[in-house]
Amino acid sequence: MDIAQAVVLGLVQGLGEFLPISSSTHLVLVPWLMNWTYSGLTFDIALHVGTLIAVVIYFWKDWPNLLHKGFTRPKEQEGKLF
Repeated sequence: MDIAQAVVLGLVQGLGEFLPISSSTHLVLVPWLMNWTYSGLTFDIALHVGTLIAVVIYFWKDWPNLLHKGFTRPKEQEGKLF
């Protein structure tokens, strides 16, 4: 796998993660459609971990409020979201 393929798969992962589609299937389908060799499970896991880290960092300021409201006021909007 070269860097361009890794970038394409990273973009597909980032965009596809928030769509109501399988977050793993597109990592198998894109290489198949582009006639690339499958990168393997380790690369797929690395992409998923990268997505998780990005989401945690992006919503960092929201986590304390959601956790607090989830336990203290579960009937409010933030509590329900938690």
